[in-house]
Amino acid sequence: MDRLQRGVKGVSVAIVAIFIFIYGRLAWLQLVEQEAIGSKSGSIRRIWVQAPRGNLIDRNGDLILENRPLYTVKVIPSEIRDQGIGILAWLLGIPGPDLKAQIEKARDYNPFSASTVYHNLDEVSVARIQENLWQLPGVTIEVENKRKYSDLFFGTHLLGYLRGVTTRQLDTLAERGYSPDDKIGSTGLERFYEERLRGEKGARFELVNPLGELMGAYEGGRHDLSYVKGDDLYLSIDAGLQSLAEKLLRKTGKSGAVVAVDPATGGILAMCSVPDFDLDILNGTTRKGEWADIALSPRKPLFNRAIQAAYPPGSTYKLLLSIAALEEGVITPEQTVNCPGYFEFGGRKFKCHGGAHGSINMSRAITQSCNVYFYKLILQVGIDKWHDYGEMFGFGNREGIDLPGEKRGLLPSTEYYDKRLGKGRWTKGYLVSLGIGQGELNVTPLQLANFAATIANNGTWHQPHLVNGYRDARSRAYVPLKYDQRQLPVSRRTFDVVKQGMEGVVLQGTGTLAKVPGVTVAGKTGTAQNPHGQDHAWFVCFAPVEQPKIAITVLVENAGFGGSVSAPIARELINYYVNVRGHAPTGYSDTKALESIKAVSDSLSSRRVKESAADSSQAGGNVVEDPGD
Repeated sequence: MDRLQRGVKGVSVAIVAIFIFIYGRLAWLQLVEQEAIGSKSGSIRRIWVQAPRGNLIDRNGDLILENRPLYTVKVIPSEIRDQGIGILAWLLGIPGPDLKAQIEKARDYNPFSASTVYHNLDEVSVARIQENLWQLPGVTIEVENKRKYSDLFFGTHLLGYLRGVTTRQLDTLAERGYSPDDKIGSTGLERFYEERLRGEKGARFELVNPLGELMGAYEGGRHDLSYVKGDDLYLSIDAGLQSLAEKLLRKTGKSGAVVAVDPATGGILAMCSVPDFDLDILNGTTRKGEWADIALSPRKPLFNRAIQAAYPPGSTYKLLLSIAALEEGVITPEQTVNCPGYFEFGGRKFKCHGGAHGSINMSRAITQSCNVYFYKLILQVGIDKWHDYGEMFGFGNREGIDLPGEKRGLLPSTEYYDKRLGKGRWTKGYLVSLGIGQGELNVTPLQLANFAATIANNGTWHQPHLVNGYRDARSRAYVPLKYDQRQLPVSRRTFDVVKQGMEGVVLQGTGTLAKVPGVTVAGKTGTAQNPHGQDHAWFVCFAPVEQPKIAITVLVENAGFGGSVSAPIARELINYYVNVRGHAPTGYSDTKALESIKAVSDSLSSRRVKESAADSSQAGGNVVEDPGD
C-alpha cells in the first residue's frame, strides 16, 4: 500500500510540474516577449491578395475578356474604432450606419481578417483616404481586379458575370478557400469554368504599430505568398462574327437567338441571345437602378434563349423526318406523293403551305416545304422510329455545351403520350402535328444548330463547346480539352438527298433571301406557331455545301416567317465568315443589310397571323397547320 501511495504521489508531482511549466511558458510569451515585440513593431497583419482571373481569348488570338485595376477599401474589424468608422464613412460619402453594419457582418465572420467594405474607389478618394490612414487603424486600400470586356460585343450570356459570394454559398465554399470578399462566377463561362479562372490567392504580411500605422513588410516580405493567376481560356468564338450576330439580331427589335457552329469540330463560332445588356453594369460596384431594370424587365434579358428556351421547330424539323423515312425504307428519294393543296384527317381539311404541289418527291417537298408530303410521311414512319432518330441527333437531351442551365427540350414518344393522356387514349392526330414540327415537340436553338452541323458533315455528331483549351498558369503549357463525338448510322445517300432539298430552299424555295454570292448555301425555313402572339421565325443552314465551314440557326420571336426575317441574318453571317473574314476589320457589319432586316421586321410586326391551332376534338389530337415559312 505504501508503495502504491508513493507511486500516486510521484505521478501527481510530475503532472503538477508539467502544468507549472506550461503556464510559465505562456506567461513568458504573453507578458515578456509580446511586450518586446509590441514595443518594437506592434503586430503582424496578414492581408490576402486576390489572384487575377484568367483571360478569355477568341479563336483568332484576340483578347476578349481581361482584367483592369480595381481599388477597394478593406477593414480589419478588430482594429477599427467607432471614431474611425465615422471618418471613413465621411471620406467615402456613405452613411455611417451602413458602413458599421458591413463591418459588424465582417466581424461575425472573422474579426481578424480584412474585409472589403467599398469597391471601385476613384483616384481622388484613394488619395483622401491615404492622407488620413494615420487616424484609421485597421483600414487598408488594396488594388484588386475587375473584368474588362471587349468593345466589340456584349457577350452577355456567353461570358457571364461575377457576383459576391453569399453567406449561404460560404457554408460550402469556405473550405475551398472562399471568403466574404470574394467574387464567384454567377453565369456563363465565368461560372462554368470558375475553378480554372479563379486562380489561387496570395498573402502579404505587414508590420503595424499600435496606432495601426504600416511599418513595412514583415521580415522583408520573406514569408509572403505569391498568388497564382487563373488559367487563360482559348475559345472557339470568332469575335467579329459574334459582334455581327448581336447587331443583326438587335436590329430586328425582337427577342431571339443566333447560334453558329463549326461543323468540323462542334466549336461554337457565335452565340447570342436578345435582349441582352452591358456586363459592365455588374462590374465592380453594381449600379442598382440599372440592375433592377434588368432583373424586372418583362422581356427577360437574363434568360439565355440560345440554350434555355425551347420552341416548336416548325418546318425545320421536316429534315429529321426525311432522314428517318429514307433510312427506314419507308419511302425512296424518287417516290412521289400527290399534294392537292390540302390534307384530310379526322374529318377536317388542312391547307398545304404554297397551295397544290401536285406529284412531289422528297427533295422538292423539302424545297417547297410541302406540308401534305410530311403529314403523310409521319403516319408511315410512326412515332417510335421518329422519336428514335430525333434522339440519335441529340433532341430531347442536353447537348453538353460548357455553359450552365442548358435545357433538354421535349421529344414526345409513345411513353410520353401514354403517361400524359393514358394508354390507348390518344390518336394519330398527335403524329400529324409532329410531322411538320408542331405540337408538343420543343427544341432549343443550340440543338437545331448542331443538327444542321451534323447534316453538313454527313453524320458526325460533335459535342458543342465554347472552350477549345486553356493555358495552365503554373506551367504555361497549353492544354486542349477533349469532347465527345460519334458517327451516326445514317447513309451518305440519305444526307445527299436532304442536302439537295436544302440547296433548293435557298436557290428557289422559301429561303432565297439567304443567297450569298459565290457560296452554295443549304438551308431550311420554319415558322413555329405561338399561342401567345405572332409566330416565331426559324432558319437553319450551313455553307459552303461542298466543304462546310459554318452551320447556323437563327430564331426571331414573334417575327412571322423564317424566310423573310431569319434568312437574311444568316446570309450576312455566312457572307462575313466565308467571304469577308480576314479581309475586313474586326466587327464588320453591312449597314444596308441591317436596315433591310429592320424594315422587313417592322412590316411583319404589323401583320396579324390568322392561322390558329386546329381543334383537337375534330382531329383526334392537336393537329396544327403550318402557317408557312
